[in-house]
Amino acid sequence: MLIFSFLTLITQMAGCQTKTYEEKLESLYSHSVPLISTRDLMDAQSQQKPMVLLDTRTTEEHAVSAIAGARLVDFDNFSEKDIADIPRHAEIVVYCSVGYRSEKIGEKMLAMGYTNVKNLYGGIFQWKNDGLDVVGKNGVATDSVHTYNKSWSKWLLKGIKVY
Repeated sequence: MLIFSFLTLITQMAGCQTKTYEEKLESLYSHSVPLISTRDLMDAQSQQKPMVLLDTRTTEEHAVSAIAGARLVDFDNFSEKDIADIPRHAEIVVYCSVGYRSEKIGEKMLAMGYTNVKNLYGGIFQWKNDGLDVVGKNGVATDSVHTYNKSWSKWLLKGIKVY
């Protein structure tokens, strides 16, 4: 009985420490940039709506895979000159692994006067987890996704994890 009680307590404690992906995202986001769902982005792409898709991860992460049509604006080296050719009123969607870094780039873009910036909810992880395709640097579909590091890889449920 004592062993059973101990195991029950340990299980309950472990459950309290486990966050769902949605809870994790909620703890990361400041909601300073409007969110767009993977479904809404996919619908906009399928309707060929004019939009600029910006991958705000690092060059190394982008080289593994990206959402088709995305343009890299490296988070670590981002500057206004990287986006100077984009009209301030253009529809822009930013993304990263989970949406935290892209929200930070989105904040900078809003401060620069861009008026229609959205952050992809859950980032490329959510995109891939929803069964949507990513492409390698050669433009060919791949299952590989750079997970930023090993601890973040637990949030990628589908695809091949690359560190």
